[in-house]
Amino acid sequence: MYVAAATTFTIDPDHSSVLFRVDHLGYAKVVGLFLGFGGQFSFDEANPAASQVELVIEATSVFTRQHDRDQHLRSPDFFNAQEFGQIRFVGTRIAMTGARTGKLTGNLTLLGVTKPLTFEVTMNRVAPHPDPRKQVIVAGFSARGAVKRSEFGMTYGAPGIGDVVEIWLEIEGEAPLPGD
Repeated sequence: MYVAAATTFTIDPDHSSVLFRVDHLGYAKVVGLFLGFGGQFSFDEANPAASQVELVIEATSVFTRQHDRDQHLRSPDFFNAQEFGQIRFVGTRIAMTGARTGKLTGNLTLLGVTKPLTFEVTMNRVAPHPDPRKQVIVAGFSARGAVKRSEFGMTYGAPGIGDVVEIWLEIEGEAPLPGD
């Protein structure tokens, strides 16, 4: 075991990703990501249910490789990033479904509306950083979930632009080694 009870990890944005995927007119799914995000999570290998998660995403950082579309996504038609600059997920419950898998339930706040969201989570690895000069423990997990954007008041383009938005998280966090 590498972590003590309730070790708090800071999300490493250089080795993490927050992505989404949504249907476009039934032809293909557009994939986008957020370039600006941060947060922390605590993880207790002996008691995973006591773990906590907070992820804060900068709405202005949405990126889909198309400048005009990105500007439109920042507008009041979608993320309304001027008025609602942050998207926030705060975990409320973790239920283990296997040795390294679980369901993470929490509250997603988007456009000033808060709704529950459940992610299917896989804990990929928890171990000291392989570079001995870095005196940290690294924890990484993958999470998949989905929301209906209409439940947050984001209805522009429906039904051509899909209502269900898939969310993918690939998260690494770092915490000091015990005793540091």
